[in-house]
Amino acid sequence: MKLAKLSLGIICGMLVSGAALAGQTFDTVKKRGYVQCGVSTNLPGFAFTDSKGVWQGIDVDTCRAIAATMFGNATKFKVIPLTTQARFTALQSGEVDVLTRNTTQTMSRDTTLGLIGVGINYYDSQGIMVTKDSGVTSAKKLSGATICVLPGTTTELNLTDWFRSLKMPFKPVLLDTVDEIKRAFVSGRCDGITMDKSQLALARIAFGNPEKYVILPEALSKEPLGPMVRQGDEAWFNVVRWTLNALLEAEEYNLTSANVDAALKTTAPNLQRLLGTTPGMGKSMGVDDKWAYNIIKQVGNYGEIFDRSLGANSPMKLERGMNASYTKGGLMYGWPIR
Repeated sequence: MKLAKLSLGIICGMLVSGAALAGQTFDTVKKRGYVQCGVSTNLPGFAFTDSKGVWQGIDVDTCRAIAATMFGNATKFKVIPLTTQARFTALQSGEVDVLTRNTTQTMSRDTTLGLIGVGINYYDSQGIMVTKDSGVTSAKKLSGATICVLPGTTTELNLTDWFRSLKMPFKPVLLDTVDEIKRAFVSGRCDGITMDKSQLALARIAFGNPEKYVILPEALSKEPLGPMVRQGDEAWFNVVRWTLNALLEAEEYNLTSANVDAALKTTAPNLQRLLGTTPGMGKSMGVDDKWAYNIIKQVGNYGEIFDRSLGANSPMKLERGMNASYTKGGLMYGWPIR
């Protein structure tokens, strides 16, 4: 009987300890007063500084949206630029609260790093870019080619797997940053470069003479990009996950930063829950009921973010493609906030 009581006491203690641990990041962020997000060192469209030194991009706006959820103020954030090699260590160590950096969601990353993917804010695929003068029209004609690639990434693994599957030799040139890869390619150090196709499109524009470069048609992989957090803190996980879903739901319902105030008068139950005029959805997450309203008002919906970062209102002019709402043939689908 004493042993049973002792065991029960230990179990109860473990449950209490687990509950305390579950909110550790959430509580730390709340006490600190701002969110710390790990982003790319300089990736146009995703995370970059503009001419005034202000951080912009889809991954930065995701961070701003998380801040709006937590504090009702989208300015309560700090971005920390991270290389591909440093990003996971920075999250594991607590240097950042969340990676909003362009990071592929994979099984091994969810199961071996103590981290977990939250959702997708950009669907991509990996490709290879070569010079037009090379005459290469397919990646299948790159046997023996020299390819510049970031080390320690799924990009490197995908490249190796793809060439191996075709039993084609190639020579990888490992460089630590995207800028180094671009310089090496332009200088002729490598026959091609491999990155996500969105990054290749941006690089081609940045070179100033895009007609001289060709993105080959093959997709070497699927690259679902999105935020990651540490495992073991469901409260913080929920904040990040439902922030992303609110951005997607807002676009589906055509709620924008310009019309969201007028929408507060709606009688539609789903919009009342989303905008907090029907109370309860914020309390269950530990934030204000107007959390999603604050996101939309201060940051916009997913479509607004995409357009100014990567799409029609940006220098890149990328098509929405897979990143369109599911109502318009894309893959973006917000989970119901109810």
